[in-house]
Amino acid sequence: MQRRKFNLFLVPLATMFGATVLNQAFALGLSDLSNVDASKGLKTALEKGALSAIGILGVQDGFLGNEKVRIPLPGVVNDAAGLLRNIGQGAQVDELITAMNRGAEAAVPMAKDLLMNAVQNMTITDAKAILTGGDTAVTEFFSSKTRADLAIKFLPVVSRATEKVGLVNKFNQVAGKAADFGLLKKEDANIQQYVTGKALDGLFFMIAEEEKKIRHNPAAYGSSILTKVFGALQ
Repeated sequence: MQRRKFNLFLVPLATMFGATVLNQAFALGLSDLSNVDASKGLKTALEKGALSAIGILGVQDGFLGNEKVRIPLPGVVNDAAGLLRNIGQGAQVDELITAMNRGAEAAVPMAKDLLMNAVQNMTITDAKAILTGGDTAVTEFFSSKTRADLAIKFLPVVSRATEKVGLVNKFNQVAGKAADFGLLKKEDANIQQYVTGKALDGLFFMIAEEEKKIRHNPAAYGSSILTKVFGALQ
């Protein structure tokens, strides 16, 4: 019954990619691509994406040295940082930005268990959404399953990394006033919560980047199951 459901799902999926892919995916679904194969292939892709992202971000300069995910001061506070530099407080600003990014780098490795648990508990419905969801499907899957719990785990780590920086309390005071005037989002008015959110954004972004690579060239990973599942969609 499960195999039949997955085969029925592959037909409209392949139709989206044209007649040639329809023939390939339909044939593969009927003959070779069992529900077990599809699930295993997706779990392999999810694990590779998650572990790769953690490996890239969860090290020194994983955030600070990567312009794609580097965490700046939020909005209007970042603009005000220029004034602080002009009055000789540039070193303190840089110290805060470094601490923010170091906090994210320290927190990311803690995501491994929750992400792997989400992979192992993936359902047929999840698999369907991932295969048809395009380049953001993995990000949406992990975010829906883990973001709230990861935020709880990340926040204390981020707090420890930033609490020793003298400018943090000043930042929170200024940011709180800016939020009251509508100049800053409420969720960005606390440095610890802001960094936690940005750390999660960076993690999901890097997972999505890895997913794109897998989707576009599954054979490059030397995995027969990835080639079998994602190759059927090319």
